[in-house]
Amino acid sequence: MIPVAEARAALFDLVAPLPAEEVPLIEAAGRVLARPVSARRDQPPFAASSMDGYAMKAAEVERDAMFKVIGEAAAGHAFVGRVGPGQAVRIFTGAPIPEGTDFVVIQEDVGRAGDLITIVADPGNKTNIRPAGGDFTVGTTMSAPRILAPQDIALLASMNIPVVPVTRKPVVAILATGDELVMPGETPGPDQIIASNSFGLKAMLEGLGATARLLPIARDTLSSLRTAFELAEGADLIVSIGGASVGDHDLVGQAAADMGMARSFYKVAMRPGKPLMAGKLNGAAMVGLPGNPVSAMVCGHIFLAPMIRAMLGLGTDLPPLRQIALSADLDRNGPREHYMRAVIEGGSLRAFDNQDSSLLTVLSQANALLVRPPNDPPLKAGAMVNYLPL
Repeated sequence: MIPVAEARAALFDLVAPLPAEEVPLIEAAGRVLARPVSARRDQPPFAASSMDGYAMKAAEVERDAMFKVIGEAAAGHAFVGRVGPGQAVRIFTGAPIPEGTDFVVIQEDVGRAGDLITIVADPGNKTNIRPAGGDFTVGTTMSAPRILAPQDIALLASMNIPVVPVTRKPVVAILATGDELVMPGETPGPDQIIASNSFGLKAMLEGLGATARLLPIARDTLSSLRTAFELAEGADLIVSIGGASVGDHDLVGQAAADMGMARSFYKVAMRPGKPLMAGKLNGAAMVGLPGNPVSAMVCGHIFLAPMIRAMLGLGTDLPPLRQIALSADLDRNGPREHYMRAVIEGGSLRAFDNQDSSLLTVLSQANALLVRPPNDPPLKAGAMVNYLPL
């Protein structure tokens, strides 16, 4: 068995950042920007009013001063002409500042009678003008890589960038194995259960930015497994579930080896998830996960998620462990690193009493994984522990 950190490093060696592709801006949300992009225009492209009011010369702005209104400027409709002494232009938010003016008195500070206005309150010193290029200018760069959030999409649109270079989505083939499995909605036989791991992992991986496709369930025969692996052709990552242990019916490793897999490692000193296998198969990274549902999902968080981020060009840095106080005592940990399902409530963390790796109900209630190092001594309530949020 190898430590978790060593296994993760070996998995990073199996993958590399994927190439970029261009997608329409409207389809870029949640994708990873592959390279920096630069603004094609200034924003705003002209000095603009930030308030509704009257544009005039700053030198003439004082309480009780009177002006003649000679026109109007609205967003998308500039005032044409130059404003002279003693003149003003009615202006609305977003409108270009008329030539000859450099101050906007807000409408609340103005009294109007026909075409004449009077400043009736102290206008203050704020010009209420947004300068040209005040947000960004031509050449302003959005750095990469980054996951494009809604606010980034808005900024790219404002930069007049209609097509965005993004990292290609990793294609992950998910292969559930076992004679005991049937698909949700089917009627299981007396010795069968519903396949759940593949659906949970598909949701997880697609939430991370991958494209996940479910292969047909492979039966516990070498021929069925070989056929399933052939169906995974074209994937960047193949994830098998179950059949990676050492039982008589655990044939995934043999089938993969028969098809040329170069094994990287087998078995990790962790709980849950010990029977983890990894290697390279026909140019694709392959990870063989344990069949127990919680083991598969925990390994997805600990191993698959970092691999997807690396393939998306987001690097191999891991999110730092967070710290929180325990709300109840914990017994000594065993010789393997333990990822305990836990819930954070009221500012402290409570590990579930039952950590059986088959209990999806416990995992569904958990919002954290308490990370305990090998041979961690007993801990008292109030002790600070490391955790990963779920």
